[in-house]
Amino acid sequence: QVQLVESGGGLVQAGGSLRLSCTASGRTFGSYTMGWFRQAPLTEREFVASISWNGGHTAVADSVKGRFTISKDNAKSTVYLQMDSLKPDDTAVYYCRQGFRVGSTWTSDSWGQGTQVTVSS
Repeated sequence: QVQLVESGGGLVQAGGSLRLSCTASGRTFGSYTMGWFRQAPLTEREFVASISWNGGHTAVADSVKGRFTISKDNAKSTVYLQMDSLKPDDTAVYYCRQGFRVGSTWTSDSWGQGTQVTVSS
């Protein structure tokens, strides 16, 4: 059974930083693309960043480019999202996703339960 557990969320002032972690279990971590998504109240869940199975390719949404960095540690089965220069618009629940990704299509995917990030102005 696949399990994804996020941590690292919290309350931070605008301009501050947070690092989210997502630890996976239940299948071979290094075989899958890992991604971060977020959902603010009354909005659809949106893509934030992803990293390929071997870490060789990363993708980041335009809205966070230059401020957020995704990385992974296969030995720890963990993916990270380093968030710098946070803005109030970054306030959302952040979700970890694991699966096979081709473009915007994910298959054999699983989601974590989410972690709240709140950025105060």
